[in-house]
Amino acid sequence: MSLGTSRPKPDARGKVTGDAMYAGDLATDDQLVAKVVFTNQPHARLLRLDTTAATAIDGVVAVVTAADVPVNEYGLTMFDQPVLIGPASIGNGPAAVPHDVSRWEADHLAVIVAETAEAADAGAAAIEAEWEPLALVADIDAALAADAPLLHPEHPSGANDYHHYVIRKGDTAAAFAEAAHVIEGTYEVPYQEHAFLQTEAAIGWIDDDGRVAVTTGGQWTHEDQEQIAHALGLDADRVRVIYEAIGGAFGGKEDMSLQIVVALAAVVLRDRGIDRPVKAVWSREESIVGHHKRHRGRVTARLAADEDGRILAVEATGHLDAGAYNYTSNKVLGNLHLCVGGAYEIPNANIDSYAVYTNAIPGGAFRGFGGPQGCFVAECQMNKLAEASGIDPVELRRRNTLRDGSIGITSTELPAGVSLPEVIDACADAAAWSEPLADAKPIAAFASLPPSTATAKRGRGFACAYKNIGFSFGFPERSEATIVLHGDESADAPDSAEVFLAGADVGQGAHTAFVQMTAEATGLDFDQITPTFSDTATSGDSGSASASRLSWMTGNAILGAAEEAEKAWREGARPAVGDFRYTPPPTEMLDPDGAPTVPNFAYGYVAEAVDLTVDVATGHIVVHDVVCAVDVGRIINHDLVVGQVEGAVIQAHGYALSENLQVVDGRVLNPRFSGYLIPGIGDIPEQVRSVLLEVPDPRGPFGVRGMAEMPLMPYAPAVVAALHDATGVWFDQFPLTPSRVRAALR
Repeated sequence: MSLGTSRPKPDARGKVTGDAMYAGDLATDDQLVAKVVFTNQPHARLLRLDTTAATAIDGVVAVVTAADVPVNEYGLTMFDQPVLIGPASIGNGPAAVPHDVSRWEADHLAVIVAETAEAADAGAAAIEAEWEPLALVADIDAALAADAPLLHPEHPSGANDYHHYVIRKGDTAAAFAEAAHVIEGTYEVPYQEHAFLQTEAAIGWIDDDGRVAVTTGGQWTHEDQEQIAHALGLDADRVRVIYEAIGGAFGGKEDMSLQIVVALAAVVLRDRGIDRPVKAVWSREESIVGHHKRHRGRVTARLAADEDGRILAVEATGHLDAGAYNYTSNKVLGNLHLCVGGAYEIPNANIDSYAVYTNAIPGGAFRGFGGPQGCFVAECQMNKLAEASGIDPVELRRRNTLRDGSIGITSTELPAGVSLPEVIDACADAAAWSEPLADAKPIAAFASLPPSTATAKRGRGFACAYKNIGFSFGFPERSEATIVLHGDESADAPDSAEVFLAGADVGQGAHTAFVQMTAEATGLDFDQITPTFSDTATSGDSGSASASRLSWMTGNAILGAAEEAEKAWREGARPAVGDFRYTPPPTEMLDPDGAPTVPNFAYGYVAEAVDLTVDVATGHIVVHDVVCAVDVGRIINHDLVVGQVEGAVIQAHGYALSENLQVVDGRVLNPRFSGYLIPGIGDIPEQVRSVLLEVPDPRGPFGVRGMAEMPLMPYAPAVVAALHDATGVWFDQFPLTPSRVRAALR
């Protein structure tokens, strides 16, 4: 049996030795260098663009501008962003969004194509642009002001708060009137930079079949293909996208960065009689400034409960800063919207959530996309209720948790297989929650100071969460797979198989899991499977490596393809080919009036307990122990699952404690790791314990349940609860940097 084993990733050795080839590593003798020129204007109108001096630079081959873009717009869920900013005089063509306004400092102004990086840099410096400054909309408050300029007048909403979700369930006014406890709070959630190891890189060329080809590292080959095709005015089958090794993504590579512009550059060169590949690689600073972030935002919430701690009602109003363009803000907002009430039975709810355009850096998908922000609000509210009611935080959750048969926040029954009660109990048991907490450990705030307990306080906290698996809100979710069985015509069973899948392996080991599931589905050994991955020319659409969906969706596609291939084998086909497109149960867009809807077809469940010590003199926090209990449905590869838990917790640790992206007046002030502090090996929790439950998802392949995002979600509120347990002070915003903690404690 292949499932459940900890088979090493086939690409692991190449990645640790440096032999693995990433897009940025690929090179040919005739390759040209592309340099993307940012506008460096958070909000301004381009009046004049002169590329004459840039074109004259020795070694510059071409300068690509907005005049070269056939359809100057793109966007993952709505076309609201120009590919390149250009003067209004060149005309807007079929694009709906005006391209003469820079709404973000990293809008793209031009692409310099040159023989060398030095020539490309010189060409970029020689670009002459004349700008008319426009009123800056720096943040949510500025965007909602009565006199705020409209950043996207082409949007049908006619407002900066352009996307709105509602939940209307029961009678919240009556519930609050009879409540024994009312908890109120306003919570601020920060940006987070994805900080993937591999910065954005892409190569564009015209292949032997005349297609525009792009090699890059992304999260959804077929969406990249569609975005490139749209902007270039081509049919999708005239574009080919290939992924090489990918050094992390976390949602940050779901949207466009270099894919369209290198494809465009390759087409411009071809039209000028130059048939050479074009390669662009971003520096770390370009990457941090130039791609979207986890959304910052604000949520004001009220929670009503009876004297036994049972939730009576939730009210909330949330705003997410979408930044200059939508990216996936509407989808992220939906997850915040559903999670802000928590993973609990809520009989009455009144929730409004808004995405807001500003001139800040765009917000987009990031592991949990919207769920961590909503979970922070819900779990802080629950922990405050535990204190106010005198009920143990774990017991309070047991009384309120969602379970099989529960009616969810959108007034419809949750999909079968709700395992949160088991997850909560497993986490509490592993953390010995009912046992007294040990005394504070001596900690050293700085390496130059000796460890001390004189100012050390110890505490522990608990939080839990749920989140959707797969795409939501009526999106036509699907995943395709092809399996080819090989063997002798007279043989009863195949002796090998090929599997063709487009799903991206962004470092999480998805390709290893795909092969294990293919082996399980065909009855073959792992080594008898030959995979071909992440190429739009060889595979159908697997969808994105996001939303904890890839193993769940692709596993179902593999099962279907294996069944089709086995049918062809029994009918005598050699080789026997099975193509299958898996379509899950349908979902529904949230009703604008709050009527009952089914927003998701599957969920994952997680709980975490955190044990920490804080130095009250310096505000320095050391996390000693994290217990993460997560239901994975069925383990495909044990070590990979544990790696996902530990990686998510560490990423959440940075989000909660140290990662503090500074964006002021539309500009990122700390675009380097010297100023944006991701946790190093000496900063992470001393111990992370993974408690893996296998409560099968009735709809998941082999019972599998998506889990990669779940361990990140409850960490920040669990840390805040532990910090309160240690100090008696609540924190309604983070990251919990020493200066912020010390200021609050003083």
